[in-house]
Amino acid sequence: MIVRPPSYGDKRMAELDLVETARHLLEPLRAQFDATVRAVAGRCSAGGRLDPRALDARQGVSYELAWASAELLACTTVLGKVAPGALDRALALLFATESIASVLARLEAVAVDEALDLAALRALGDTPAWAALRRAAAGPEALARTARALAASDGEIGPVRLSEDVAMAQQAFRRFGAEVVAALAAHIHQHDLTVPETLLGPLREMGVFGLSIPQEYGGSAPGNHDDTAMMIAVTEALSEASLGAAGSLITRPEILSRALLAGGTAAQKEHWLPRLAAGEPLCAIAMTEPDHGSDVASLALKATRVAGGWQLNGAKTWCTFAGKAGLLMVVARTDPDKAAGYKGLSILLVEKPSDDAHAFDFRQDGGGRLRGQAIPTIGYRGMHSYELAFEDVFVPDSHVLGGEAGLGKGFYFNMAGMVGGRMQTAARASGVMRAALRAALRYTQDRKVFGQPLIDFPLTQSKLARMAARFAACRQTAYAVGERLEEGQGRVEAAQIKLLACRSAELLTREALQLHGGMGYAEETPVSRYFVDARVLSIFEGAEETLALKVIARGLFEQVLAA
Repeated sequence: MIVRPPSYGDKRMAELDLVETARHLLEPLRAQFDATVRAVAGRCSAGGRLDPRALDARQGVSYELAWASAELLACTTVLGKVAPGALDRALALLFATESIASVLARLEAVAVDEALDLAALRALGDTPAWAALRRAAAGPEALARTARALAASDGEIGPVRLSEDVAMAQQAFRRFGAEVVAALAAHIHQHDLTVPETLLGPLREMGVFGLSIPQEYGGSAPGNHDDTAMMIAVTEALSEASLGAAGSLITRPEILSRALLAGGTAAQKEHWLPRLAAGEPLCAIAMTEPDHGSDVASLALKATRVAGGWQLNGAKTWCTFAGKAGLLMVVARTDPDKAAGYKGLSILLVEKPSDDAHAFDFRQDGGGRLRGQAIPTIGYRGMHSYELAFEDVFVPDSHVLGGEAGLGKGFYFNMAGMVGGRMQTAARASGVMRAALRAALRYTQDRKVFGQPLIDFPLTQSKLARMAARFAACRQTAYAVGERLEEGQGRVEAAQIKLLACRSAELLTREALQLHGGMGYAEETPVSRYFVDARVLSIFEGAEETLALKVIARGLFEQVLAA
């Protein structure tokens, strides 16, 4: 598995453009990563198939490889099409430098754990090209220049090429976010309120709930493909104003509409998609259970066949927006044999009255009962996540997704929705990062410490530059992966950018709060809300650990074994 790095003489180094230098370094690093994945996949398989026990024994190794793959994806993206501006170039080089360093460290850790040859990795890290790139792209002078350019940019960084329609929509939703959502966001957060109709009404009129629904069903997506770029742009704009009060409203209709399009009957599509597009009813996703978390195959909420339909009994948890929602997408076990695993799951659509309260108790005419209780959380307020208790809740056969043919296919329909949900969550992370970065730039220019603006200090400049580089890379990669999804590819890449963007939002908002000092810890300061809101992003729509191990690393190993 030895992959030799390129060698550069001093003269050649002086001639090479820095971007080309980074690209040349990336090539052997990618080859080294591929060789490491092949080596680990070979130790996790038998007879050409992955061995679950061997995989579990290497969770730490798999986790590092998943993260390395996400960083390589973003690094490749930012170096692939570097914008012509000096600031964009500097940010691309800074992120590339930091991600290359991170991947080198991760691969070395894997090599040590798996007793693999370290010679090639260490040779790559010792090249003059690598040292020169680090000095030029991430040295003190470069960071200072980048921070000064950021101060003049007003946070307009990480450019992506958008169609005219998408760019216009993004600007419209940014204005709505700044003028309407932001004015209510702090009040909703501090008083733990449900998203009010003063926000929901205008958003319905703007068509926000129909972004993933084809035009023939009342949405705005083209009939022949998804409009992923539009979804990302609108989500990003609303999340910048507030994650809990606006940016997350799209996620649930995104997941349910994609599941309906993937497996719904013609009658179900005709009935539900126009209603979802109009935001009447709002919907929620009931998948997670108290004892199983992200282990979908072990879900146990029982659906028992009765005359004309099914009865649901059991519990769900972390069902976001369940109170306000009038429709629940419930993943339930219709096959009583638990050995069937995920093949015994189906999706049932449960109707209920919409309720703004933190608790509800819905009783059906036939005796069924559905109770919900909001879970107190440190952030992400406005949406509220609920614990649900189902007691003989009746669901007619017409509300089984896919009808009789859909029984046992709930896992697959749900996964069709989750890919879009992961992309939407990456966009949410980008919006929160943009808000935090802009807040940090404003504050550090206004705040004076020891007689000079905070932004004039080298450590502040270093923090701001690295924050901006991470944001720009995540944003550009999200749109790039969105393009791949439009082409019918990119399912693993969607998980990779979700992984990277959500952790990045957590890191970036932490630094933004830190730069605010004591004021950052005050609840009245928006950056404190960005920080607690960002923390949830790595948990929902696929917890970080599950995503890394079960989707990304497993996907990498399966690709190797299939080659």
